[in-house]
Amino acid sequence: MDNTLPKEYYTKLEEIQAADFVVLELTLYLDTHPTDAQAIAQFNQFTRHSMQLKKAFETQFGPLQQGSINPSKTNWAWSEFPWPWQV
Repeated sequence: MDNTLPKEYYTKLEEIQAADFVVLELTLYLDTHPTDAQAIAQFNQFTRHSMQLKKAFETQFGPLQQGSINPSKTNWAWSEFPWPWQV
């Protein structure tokens, strides 16, 4: 664990991982139950939730993945933050 990062960094990262796990599990379920309206609604809910968590994380801590929007308009900021696999 990198001591230069606040505890909130790891807490928010875990929230993202949990939401993404639910999305993945619902995806697998929906592959075999494509007409389950409740599961579709849950999938849409958790997909939106995951996107919101990621946006909030990236605003505060920097990009999570290569395709993330560069938070700085004046310089390339990708290398300024710890990469998710480095923590």
